[in-house]
Order: sequence, then structure tokens, then C-alpha cells
Amino acid sequence: MVPNGKSPLTPLAQDALDALARSLPDENELTYEHAYTILNEEEDLDQPAAEDIIERLYMNGHLYEVEGKLRLTDY
Repeated sequence: MVPNGKSPLTPLAQDALDALARSLPDENELTYEHAYTILNEEEDLDQPAAEDIIERLYMNGHLYEVEGKLRLTDY
């Protein structure tokens, strides 16, 4: 069992999560488009790959959505 209850991340997913956290604006939320741009610039991911990583982070509880914007969970 993972200590915080979240699934372990692949190195790429962890790098993506770290990139999103570093680029998180003061309001602590990102639009999907901003997240895709960050992952393209920081991790060289095209939009389909960025969408896949964001979906994995969401499904594993590392991201959540509020009113169409992404927030990081306890990061």
C-alpha cells in the first residue's frame, strides 16, 4: 500500500506533476490549456500526450477539477 493512498507515478508522470507544480499561478489553479502548454514547454509533450498524463494524474488523485480548472492535490 502506498503511504498517502495514491498510486505511484511513472517517472514521466512525476516529472509532469513537478512541472505543473513549479508553474502553478498564485490562484493555485490551471486551465487545461495552460497545463497543456506547460507540459509542452517543460516536458516536450504534444497535446495528446499531455492530455493522457493529465488524465492519469486526475484518475490517480494527484489533480482535481473545480469549475473547469485543475488544482493539485496536497502538493
